[in-house]
Amino acid sequence: MSDKKNFETLAVRTQSETTQFSEHSVPLYLTSGFVFEDAEEMRASFAEEKQRDLYSRYSNPNVNEFVDKICLMEGAEAGFAFASGMAAIFSTFGALLSAGDHVVSCSSVFGATHGLFTKYFPKWNINCSYFDVKDVDKIESLIQPTTKFIYAETPTNPGVDVLDLEVLSKIAKKHGILLIIDNCFATPYLQQPIKFGADLVIHSATKLIDGQGRVLGGITVGNKELIREIYLFSRLTGPALSAFNAWVLSKSLETLAVRADRQCENALKLAEFLESHPKVKWVKYPFLKSHPQYEIAIKQMKLGGTIVAFEVEGGVDGGRNFFDNIKMCSLSANLGDTRTIVTHPASTTHAKVEPEVKKAVGITDGMVRCSLGLEHIDDIIADIKQALEA
Repeated sequence: MSDKKNFETLAVRTQSETTQFSEHSVPLYLTSGFVFEDAEEMRASFAEEKQRDLYSRYSNPNVNEFVDKICLMEGAEAGFAFASGMAAIFSTFGALLSAGDHVVSCSSVFGATHGLFTKYFPKWNINCSYFDVKDVDKIESLIQPTTKFIYAETPTNPGVDVLDLEVLSKIAKKHGILLIIDNCFATPYLQQPIKFGADLVIHSATKLIDGQGRVLGGITVGNKELIREIYLFSRLTGPALSAFNAWVLSKSLETLAVRADRQCENALKLAEFLESHPKVKWVKYPFLKSHPQYEIAIKQMKLGGTIVAFEVEGGVDGGRNFFDNIKMCSLSANLGDTRTIVTHPASTTHAKVEPEVKKAVGITDGMVRCSLGLEHIDDIIADIKQALEA
């Protein structure tokens, strides 16, 4: 009989070591530090001759459990967890990039990530070149002698475009550079980029991994030598995930599969409804056959994800009217919640992105990003429908 466990079993049964109290549910380890038996154990531990928890800025039993779960789910060798998704992105980049380095990135990235590339990294002589999701063939022409890695989200935020991970991996390997993938929209349940050749995978655990809009968290997993560099950088700079948030996130992973199954089902049904509505100019969802990268999506994703993007008729006024008439769904900048959320990317998550960049990546004035929750699909559709027709 094989020892290989399925995703759902790993999510539920991967736990920290049981204490002397033989608890069934892992306790909270709310401690900043840990004690040592004597001076020699303390010396050996800090010299990393002995592997153990030293200080919760470096590691903590609750954080370790969360990291272990994500590593098993993603097929990664090691990982490090952070206080937020952006802490994971910045710390990963900060650990691996030096002055003079160059990054090739998909232009469709989260607004805060775009801000790092355009506002802060140039101060340190780190530059970025963007490629369009529809023009992957351009990537090789952007690679320079100083290029350190290719970076991409798939599906992208907020346009839910899909990039072919195998193609990106082949390009990266051909040029001897790294491939780093933000897997936030898909989660390890729907997609495992390492299987397709990614070196590192990043998540904002705040989103679907938590799934109930309670805590912030982030994680980077992948090649152990690269994670070692990220760990050393983060040990000094201090963006570590708290024990409490790690405990919440680890428990949340136990229900990720069942939540995602229903939310993806709701997302597909909403997308199909929107395709036929006269007040909707276009709709994008990876598992709709009309999606431009549908074949890629079904190749590398288990389901289509929980995000539907669409544009309402009427531009700014049409969008404002739609949001003002929503009754049940939440107006929030978060996503991945048990509650359905509608967001206006142009004025919220991507408000500080340059107008020409927003236009280039398809963020229009009337664009809506809908994160599907666990309400009954009939009630979700009814609310969206009445807001469109108000």
